[in-house]
Parts: sequence; C-alpha cells; structure tokens
Amino acid sequence: MRTTYMAKAGEIDRKWYVVDATDIPLGRLSTVVASILRGKNKPTFTPHVDTGDYVIVINADKIKLTGNKESDKIYYRHSQYPGGLKSITAGELRDKNSRRLVETSIKGMLPKNTLGRKQGSKLFVYGEAEHKHAAQQPEVLDITNLI
Repeated sequence: MRTTYMAKAGEIDRKWYVVDATDIPLGRLSTVVASILRGKNKPTFTPHVDTGDYVIVINADKIKLTGNKESDKIYYRHSQYPGGLKSITAGELRDKNSRRLVETSIKGMLPKNTLGRKQGSKLFVYGEAEHKHAAQQPEVLDITNLI
C-alpha cells in the first residue's frame, strides 16, 4: 500500500530567491512569487505545512500596470471610525509606496489564516535594486520564462 508523502517542519530545505520586477506586470509577478512562498514549485508541497522559500523582490518602483489599472483599480482601507473610508488608486499607490502595492498583491494570493501570514513573512520587497540579504546568498530567479 502506498501512502501520500507529508512534509514535516524539520525536513524542509529553504532557498532564497531574488526576483527583479522591472517591466513585469503586477499580477504575473504576484502569482509566481505567491506560489514560491507557498512551496508549490517543490515536489514536497504539503498544503498544511509551510514548505515555501524566501523571496526578495527588487525594483518594485518599476513594476508595470497593464490596461487602465493605474486609474481604475482602487485600494480601500478603513480606520474603523465613522466616515473613515480611505481610497487610493493603483497608480497613486505605486508613486507613493510601490512596496506596499507589491506586498498587497502578493499577500492577497496567500491563504487567509495563520499559515498564510507565516508564508507572507518570508517576502521582502525593495523599491530599488539594492537589498540587505546578501549574506543568505540568494539565487537570481528569472520569471520572464515562467510567465
């Protein structure tokens, strides 16, 4: 009788990847990065265990928004006070804080539970080409052929 393999927390081998977001559509980048954070690119993927890798996204300032998303896509947040609804378009958010635009898009594709929050903590987004994770010796991941 065959049994399905279930990964255990101690058996997981984690890697570090660097992804360059220059001129890549936001949604395409987000789907690839979210699947790496979840560990779906590994043969040892287990849905209830965090088997994912660490991902560093650089050049978030140069992310591409296709179609009319710059003016039509609106992000909302609420202060929990009456009349406290705030809104900002995707283009304004990219100009103001491109890191938050990329983080929101990627984390929205992760599970909405404690496992998803743990997977989301392995994401690091930087607006420029420099990052502070050189000691981890990250591999450069070219996602243009994965899209």
